[in-house]
Amino acid sequence: MSRILVVDDEERIRDIIKQYLEFEGFSFDEAEDGVIAYEKAKAQNFDLILMDIMMPNCDGITALRKIREFSDVPVILLTAKGEEYDKVFGFDLGADDYVVKPFSPRELMSRIKAILKRTQPPQQEKKQVYKFRTLEVNPKSYEIKIDGQKVTVTPKEFELLLFFIQNKNTVITRDTILNKIWGYDFYGDSRTVDTHVKMLRSNLGEYRDLIKTIWGVGYKYEEY
Repeated sequence: MSRILVVDDEERIRDIIKQYLEFEGFSFDEAEDGVIAYEKAKAQNFDLILMDIMMPNCDGITALRKIREFSDVPVILLTAKGEEYDKVFGFDLGADDYVVKPFSPRELMSRIKAILKRTQPPQQEKKQVYKFRTLEVNPKSYEIKIDGQKVTVTPKEFELLLFFIQNKNTVITRDTILNKIWGYDFYGDSRTVDTHVKMLRSNLGEYRDLIKTIWGVGYKYEEY
């Protein structure tokens, strides 16, 4: 049974989320601010953390930064903010997903299941390392190297690049990317994909142009 930590200063929000988690068969704990969340995450093992950003004492961004010092536990950020800057900032710190309030509890459960399915996969057969010129992508170790030097990317960025490589020379719509990488049907806008592609391109440096933008449709990975 997966164990989830629910972090929000509003008891009403925590209660709603806990009701749905219980219905879905998840085990859970709760915290009302980032300080308590940090202490619980350090003392216990969780399979996923739902964390509000705007909280007293210690906000979610600060708590996430401190948790990332010792844990790679998947984190979904909950916030009333919807600006791209906030999303980029959260993703840069290692957040796995970003849900804007008010949200649908059913959609939230779908996102939780998708992340748990991805981060707790069955044992898979060994996958080959992809190489293009001085670029190396290792699916087994989740490592990207350029000129032999490791490139730091988030898990989501790595999965996005691997998905592009696996569908080389194929135009992929934003909706398809959201469904395959995030694992759920997305009912809002598709800026989440664009934000991650932007960050991935930045990290790929000289190989940024491997990911082509197909205006009005999506993206295509194409070797040059």
